[in-house]
Amino acid sequence: MTRAIILAAGRGSRMGELTAEQPKCFARLHGRRLLDWQLQALRGAGIERLALVRGYRGECFDEPLTYFENPRWQQSNMVRTLLAADAWLSAEACIVSYSDIFYSAATVATLSRVEADLAIAYDPHWHALWSQRFADPLADAESFRLDASGNLATIGERCQSVAEIEGQYMGLLKFTPSGWAQVRELLLQRGDEAIDRLDMTSLLRLMLQAGLPIAVSPVQGPWGEVDAADDLALYHRLFTPEALHA
Repeated sequence: MTRAIILAAGRGSRMGELTAEQPKCFARLHGRRLLDWQLQALRGAGIERLALVRGYRGECFDEPLTYFENPRWQQSNMVRTLLAADAWLSAEACIVSYSDIFYSAATVATLSRVEADLAIAYDPHWHALWSQRFADPLADAESFRLDASGNLATIGERCQSVAEIEGQYMGLLKFTPSGWAQVRELLLQRGDEAIDRLDMTSLLRLMLQAGLPIAVSPVQGPWGEVDAADDLALYHRLFTPEALHA
């Protein structure tokens, strides 16, 4: 696998002043932007061709990448941003990354080796991290269950018990051109307004409802998602720069 796409069109308004003048992925963890950690992990996994879908403060990006645009980033959600990269998704297998996460090269490499048209990375040991991010982990965590064959069975529903959750999706996906063609067809059956409202977890649920199998790949090493400034403060305490460079 030689291609990866970072979805970086949204502002991330919950970050407050940290995104007032710059994209969310410019927030810094141990002196480096989230974007820098993502590019390091993707390149470390041997991915040579990198693209980014931009929107909010798109002029801030000057890395030598391939760029796609979501000019309607204010009126749409992440699935519209994903569709902006249709040319790459249709041409070759791609890793797709949220822009507000960090992860290891090993996680990318493991996901890329999954022999499936559609796959996502997840954290089976999610509760340890969520317990430090939230006073009540269930206030943020969503359902994540696997079926008998080890594929994704349910995702994105509210749960009453930790026992209902076998992991948490982490914002890293893999599409082959065949898998993307099925997802694209599913989306084209819906109107533009419905597509604009879709977030990625909702799309994954639609894929399951349509009978599309979604394979899963466990995270390897440190990772985190950044929804608020408090998350960055936590990750500074949890992970050393050396651990993130591994």
